[in-house]
Amino acid sequence: MTPSPMPYRPEPAATPAEAGPERDTTVPALDYTDAGVPTLDHVRDRIEGRHATALGGAELAAESAQGRARQQTDEDRERAAAAALARIRASIRPADGRP
Repeated sequence: MTPSPMPYRPEPAATPAEAGPERDTTVPALDYTDAGVPTLDHVRDRIEGRHATALGGAELAAESAQGRARQQTDEDRERAAAAALARIRASIRPADGRP
């Protein structure tokens, strides 16, 4: 019978004390200044992203059955408000028809 080979055991990683001085290997964030303040480009991108998300959400909501019903209700309210405003204006105009 032949002996089974030894299982593979990787070498343990070096501990921080053995690794030597620590180097900062992170890439500096281009969206922020050294003081941690976001750049104008970063802020603009975030605003444009949020605006696009809001537009997309509104478009999806308007396409649903509930959205179409809501739109119809809003249009009915606008027509009723315009009619009420016309009645109010007619009631306060002088009898001779001057504006």
